[in-house]
Amino acid sequence: MNNKSVFGVFGLGVMGSSISLNIADKGYALSVYNRAEGGEENVLKNFMETNGHRENLQGFTDLMAFIESIERPRKILIMIKAGPTVDLVLNKLLPLLSMGDIIIDGGNSHYLNTKRRFELAQAQGVEFIGAGVSGGEEGARRGPSIMPGGTKESYAKVSEVLESISAKDDFGKTCCAYIGPEGSGHFIKMVHNGIEYVEMQLLAELYALMSVEMTHKEIADVFKAWNQGELSSYLIGITAEILNKKEGETYLLDLILDKAGNKGTGSWSSKAAFDLGIPNTMMSGAVFARYISSFKESREKFSNLTSAIKDKKEPLNLSLLKEAYQFARLINHQQGFKLMQMASESYEWNLNFSEIARIWSNGCIIKSQLMNDLHDYFKKENDLFDMTEVTKVLIKGEGAITQILTCGLNQRVSLHCLSASYYYWVDMTTKNLPANLIQAQRDFFGAHTYQRVDKLPEEYFHTKW
Repeated sequence: MNNKSVFGVFGLGVMGSSISLNIADKGYALSVYNRAEGGEENVLKNFMETNGHRENLQGFTDLMAFIESIERPRKILIMIKAGPTVDLVLNKLLPLLSMGDIIIDGGNSHYLNTKRRFELAQAQGVEFIGAGVSGGEEGARRGPSIMPGGTKESYAKVSEVLESISAKDDFGKTCCAYIGPEGSGHFIKMVHNGIEYVEMQLLAELYALMSVEMTHKEIADVFKAWNQGELSSYLIGITAEILNKKEGETYLLDLILDKAGNKGTGSWSSKAAFDLGIPNTMMSGAVFARYISSFKESREKFSNLTSAIKDKKEPLNLSLLKEAYQFARLINHQQGFKLMQMASESYEWNLNFSEIARIWSNGCIIKSQLMNDLHDYFKKENDLFDMTEVTKVLIKGEGAITQILTCGLNQRVSLHCLSASYYYWVDMTTKNLPANLIQAQRDFFGAHTYQRVDKLPEEYFHTKW
């Protein structure tokens, strides 16, 4: 192959390999690089042995040779584990690149790190894009959802390749679109992961409730039926498959230890919500539920403290459970999009929520029929509670979720996210909250002052209690 490549991929892990083949499949001349030390001596060799027959693919373990193989302005996609390693790679790449070259970080980097790296690269004349990529290995190979953040000018130079490899929505449009400045793309991916945490936890809570009196197959059948209608989603589909999977005569799910892992991206959303002053109770609940699950030994020990009798006054009402699930999912997406809205206002990103919902409608882990609906809803309003279609469902579902929460209490089933969705709805639809007492307490011990209902909003008062 004598001609230079139009694109480069740095890192041939699972995601890097998959996305490289996706790019090559689309006909682009591609250079790939992977180091040949630190236990990765054979990574490139193995990749090229399998795929080196492609005429549009070149492989390198020499960094300078890799860079020189790409036409200018160079476009290099970094697909490595997020964290300090990205800075190490960036420090190696920047001195070797030329003015106007473009680095794309396709990992799960924290948006504040992306902002810092964007400014560092820009100071050296190199353009930097932080691109959230969702869809896992299969998505990277066949068509992910991609969320690029940077300058519009730099995105325009890489858009053809990124959009060609991304998934397509129901109307054939690409599930990749310019998000906004510097760290916005990775912020959106972070919130995506937070929403994902909640969706997974909600399904786990439904599974826990149904397991009291239903078999795995019966639960799977319920999820399969729901997946044919308005509740259709990628996660509910794979959950049904998981429930039916057997190893011999034993359901595989019964052999899996109940300790949930996490890579930190869910907690980032909660931390960002704290920093921005926006309620994010469902994501926090999902993160803490995973943390609690990790204390397996303690849970086994303390489970002996109680022999609580589970009250089975009546069978679980699946119709009510469906309504409660629908209710909770709407609240989850409300909290996620409100978090993005607050970030957009605070950082002046000017995010397009309808477009974000659209590129999440396929290729990503949280793709669903609801996301298609949100694409239309956000064309009219930026708050789901301002949308009649949404509030009708929530008002109708309030009775269902209260009954399901009661069922959970009676059966001693923990419902972190279902309960968080209910209390958020109650709080947000309550005219007067007991925060007046909090303000009085703060003023009592700390002279923090308070506002009064009978005075102007800009006036503050202190009482000598």
